[in-house]
Amino acid sequence: MLWSLLKILFFVVLVAALTLGAGFLLETDGGIQITAGGREITLGALASVIAGLLLLVAVWLFLKLASLLVAVLKFLNGDETAISRYFDRNRERNGYKALTEGMMALASGEGRVAMAKAAKAERYLQKPELTDLITAQAAEMSGDTKKAEEVYKRLLKADTTRFVGVRGIMKQRLAAGDTETALKLAERAFAIRPKHEEVQDVLLKLQAGKADWHGARKTLAAKLKHGTLPRDVHRRRDAILALSQAKDILDDGQSIEAREAAIEANRLSPDLIPAACMAARALIDQGKKRPAQRILKKAWDVQPHPDLAAVFAKLEPDETPHMRLQRFQLLFGAHPDHRESKLLKAELNIAAEDFPGARRALGDLVDRDPDARVLTIMAAVERGEGAADEVVKGWLTRALSAPRGPQWVCENCNNIQSEWTPVCTNCGSLDTLSWTRPPQAEISMPAGATMLPLIAGDPPSEPVAETDIAEPALVEVLAPDVDKGIADDEDEPQDRPEDHSDAQPDDLENASIR
Repeated sequence: MLWSLLKILFFVVLVAALTLGAGFLLETDGGIQITAGGREITLGALASVIAGLLLLVAVWLFLKLASLLVAVLKFLNGDETAISRYFDRNRERNGYKALTEGMMALASGEGRVAMAKAAKAERYLQKPELTDLITAQAAEMSGDTKKAEEVYKRLLKADTTRFVGVRGIMKQRLAAGDTETALKLAERAFAIRPKHEEVQDVLLKLQAGKADWHGARKTLAAKLKHGTLPRDVHRRRDAILALSQAKDILDDGQSIEAREAAIEANRLSPDLIPAACMAARALIDQGKKRPAQRILKKAWDVQPHPDLAAVFAKLEPDETPHMRLQRFQLLFGAHPDHRESKLLKAELNIAAEDFPGARRALGDLVDRDPDARVLTIMAAVERGEGAADEVVKGWLTRALSAPRGPQWVCENCNNIQSEWTPVCTNCGSLDTLSWTRPPQAEISMPAGATMLPLIAGDPPSEPVAETDIAEPALVEVLAPDVDKGIADDEDEPQDRPEDHSDAQPDDLENASIR
């Protein structure tokens, strides 16, 4: 509306200016005097201006006619395309001007204007490979997906524009959530132009999302071959895909192939925790405990993790708690001050009924980093040392609302997962899960909800990951009294005398890391 008013105002000002100029020329004395062939012609000021404009038009027409005359003479002299070239030059000039204006409109975000300019350029140039792309992008910008798809399908007909058409339809299918069709189009686009980085990334993500690990490894190799992926990143991601492939083989019951794939995944990336765990389990099943121990020790040296400790415990499933504590010194030596080493040592001491040793192993974690696992261990220590039920329940109450601690968190969307997967279950990104502490606001409530069934001794409603390897042992220690304490909490008198007769329960002997 404002633009229309401005145009009307400009037109009124222009007419007024021309009127004033014409009046000024009419009132002005003098002019132009022309003498030719004994005749004298005198033109006033206004007539002189009009004559000058007519002269410019006449010169322009003369040049055009002269150019056309030259083209006709060339045609008569045997040049059959001279006249057509003359008219083609005009069309090309007008076509490329419209094409330029359409590109500028597209860059400015004016989708409708860009479509109109592209249509005009097509009429002059008759080159759809130049104008269809602008039309398709302008239609997408304007929200006309149907028109854009029609144009992309036209681009499929020519070899020079087929890749652009396939890529355009692929992106439309991705936006619509049709991953099945998008995967087929991505494979076709990759076959046409395997060096295209965007197509490589889309194809890899879709293949990983569909659990096509074999195809994803081929795409990953192509990224390495064409220089779009660093070699160290390729090795890690190839290990992740090999590990995922091993899991699928394991689900199909092909144990030998699964073992080989797991060992291959660990060879490609020794610091990948899930690969180290699976490879170690495969070697344990073969009776090769020493190579399995080396794999776990190497991964632990890079990053201590409870999953590694859980598999390390399975190397000697029948050993006593004291023997296990002694054997685990092999892991503690690499990172004695690491948080995971302290927690693991405390849990092993609890299993060996050395509760003062467990308290010493925790060190200052209770004050410095009191998450749910630390507080639960403290509850077990207090229970083992014969503390009052109120003290034990106090630690457990704090554990219910405390943060869960490090978990598998997606670096792309901050999604928290109970166990490691190659692809984030929320955003679908490959190789974005890392063992880290989520933001406090995201883990306070889940920690309490997850700990409650474990402490109460009931089976959890959802599968629990192997991250907290000593929690089952702590539940054996705590569950009997906690169950009773939760049930009778409201009726229990506050001045009930303390009873330490069961300070050393028999079931402590069975507490061990699984």
